[in-house]
Amino acid sequence: MFETGDRPQTKSERTRARIRDAAIASFIEHGYTDTTMRAIADIAEVSVSNAYYYYPSKMHLVQELYVRVQHEHAASARPLLSTKTGLVDRLRVVFDTGLAAVTPYRHVAPGFLAAMIPPDSPLNPLADESGPARELTVGLFREAVDGAQHRLPDDVAELLPHALFVGYLALVLRWTYDSSVDTKSTKRMLDAGLRILGLALPFVKVPGIHTASRELLTLVAEVRS
Repeated sequence: MFETGDRPQTKSERTRARIRDAAIASFIEHGYTDTTMRAIADIAEVSVSNAYYYYPSKMHLVQELYVRVQHEHAASARPLLSTKTGLVDRLRVVFDTGLAAVTPYRHVAPGFLAAMIPPDSPLNPLADESGPARELTVGLFREAVDGAQHRLPDDVAELLPHALFVGYLALVLRWTYDSSVDTKSTKRMLDAGLRILGLALPFVKVPGIHTASRELLTLVAEVRS
């Protein structure tokens, strides 16, 4: 996940990793609101001032969590992507493994969402501060698109991963509050969306539909701006 290769970690790196791991453990157990820098410092067995030295705020540690989850997402998705050639099948892999990656946090997700939703929140997945994690997810969608047997027009292929990221956020939001058994409502929504995409793919290269598709994808992708 946060590898240093064969190079031994310095004391500073070990302390930073201990604080990060303590924060993530607390986020999983207690959620965002009830996790404090003092609690993180206690779990990591460092002073509060030392915790603040490495991470100026709890929000910086949430960004570490975002990155960790996306690395886990990619690690589980890539072996499955290597077995799929169809675009819809490859996208399903990314969406399914994405939901699996956030499942350990589902019981505390509403608290995180409350902190994320304000547009000016640095925890918002579309905020500049969330850029590293966001680019990992967009990059994974790009791998799914670029590696598919179905070839899209270049401009559509360029825009699609960004639009898919916005769709992924909407799916996670639905999943977080899905009270149906085994989150079947979320799965039905994903199935319907992928089915519509599959029906639309043969027509994307048709001139008028191509232009409309590009405009729609641009509008969806601009949500991240």
